[in-house]
Amino acid sequence: MQIPSAILTLVIGMVLALGGLWIGQNINLLPIDASANAPIYDELFKVLFTIGSILFIGIVGLLVFSLIRFRRRSGQLGDGLAIEGNLPLEIFWTAVPAVVVLFVGLYSYDIYDRMGGMVPLAHDHMGEAHDEQIWGGISSGSIESAAATNALPIEVTAMQFAFLFHYPEGDITSGELHVPADRPITLRMEAKDVIHAFWVPEFRLKQDVIPGQPTQLSFTPTRTGRYPIVCAELCGPYHGGMRSTVVVESPEDWHSWYRDNAKAAPEDETLTIANA
Repeated sequence: MQIPSAILTLVIGMVLALGGLWIGQNINLLPIDASANAPIYDELFKVLFTIGSILFIGIVGLLVFSLIRFRRRSGQLGDGLAIEGNLPLEIFWTAVPAVVVLFVGLYSYDIYDRMGGMVPLAHDHMGEAHDEQIWGGISSGSIESAAATNALPIEVTAMQFAFLFHYPEGDITSGELHVPADRPITLRMEAKDVIHAFWVPEFRLKQDVIPGQPTQLSFTPTRTGRYPIVCAELCGPYHGGMRSTVVVESPEDWHSWYRDNAKAAPEDETLTIANA
């Protein structure tokens, strides 16, 4: 008995959907999540991986089926059957990608907005710079408003080929980023020479650091530990060695580190880099 094409198509679609969901929900490619933003980003990653898995399996499966089902048999020397025009098929393969792209775009924007959205970048008019700079990056707010949300303000300077972290409230400069767990952190970042990028994979955060244009990044670390800070923007011959470490500590351990370093904060930035 021949299975109706509609039922066969439905069964294949269900198998593809279930297979893509299983792959997307069980994928384990990302590092551990160590910030409040990470689970939100991971949610988007799993959705995109699910959609990609469904499309990949469906397209490759169709190609393999076509290669086997419509291969040239022994003794067949003539041309294949000429097929011209198929309006339902053309509507299908136009509508499905359009719906997928629209869904991915709207869902990605929703995730981006939940992570804090974009702070407008400062810009100049007629060559005249504004007196007030507005920083761009993930999350809203400013260093001045950090106290209102109990956020810890930290100034980040990127240079070839190191990061420097300055705590203005305690006049501390360090080659490592020390932050307390479960407290909002606001980074004000600026580069001294070329464009760099501040990337912490475990936080699911990446932000360009631009000369002459301060940018801002806000996050809340949730898991204690030591995590790599990587420059993700080609910045020169030693770009691969431009790394640092973010140390997430318990509030008690962080306050102890803060008090010890506030008593004798080094003034020489070169010495700070060497000791970090």
